[in-house]
Amino acid sequence: MKHFLIIGHKAVTSGDYSLNDMPGSAGRMDILCRCVSSAFFLSHDLRRDVQIHLLLLGEPHPGRYVRFEGEHVRYLSPDERSAGALIKKALQKDVSSFESRSTPGVNTRTATLKELLDEFLEKGCELVYLREDGDDLRSTADFAEDTVFILGDHVGVTEEEEKLILDAGARLLSIGPLSLHANHCITIIHNELDRRGGEKQ
Repeated sequence: MKHFLIIGHKAVTSGDYSLNDMPGSAGRMDILCRCVSSAFFLSHDLRRDVQIHLLLLGEPHPGRYVRFEGEHVRYLSPDERSAGALIKKALQKDVSSFESRSTPGVNTRTATLKELLDEFLEKGCELVYLREDGDDLRSTADFAEDTVFILGDHVGVTEEEEKLILDAGARLLSIGPLSLHANHCITIIHNELDRRGGEKQ
């Protein structure tokens, strides 16, 4: 299973935003929606062995967590509006620290970054943190069966978040010398793993 954890620092945490203005009214929710699309969609199919984890830290309730499961997700199309609608529906649910389903394959609850990292480690996942000065992805050994690739949004990752990630033992990897959009990073990671002869989708 491949996992992608995206930290959305500005992404709103209420479900009253407009699908017609996700860059503005939703705190750059469009970035997270593009990540969802890049994580799952092939030309004529969907990657089933992928989960994408969205940690939303915007107002009014910072610390909302939305998880998409490729194996079970329904009603998802490649466009940003489709993913935005599913996230919006998830944010309209009253939640606690216990995960609940909003639509098939989309689950939500409250969470902090540390809680998510601890949970991944408890499940035996390998943590990989993408940064320009990390080891070259193309020259690294194979990854664990369950690997979590951690990315920031358009503002990157804060020093405090980076410390949590590195203290959790994340491997530091680079996909190139330049800073890329998070959804482009996901596409490159998929391509590299596909070229290595990854599992059939």
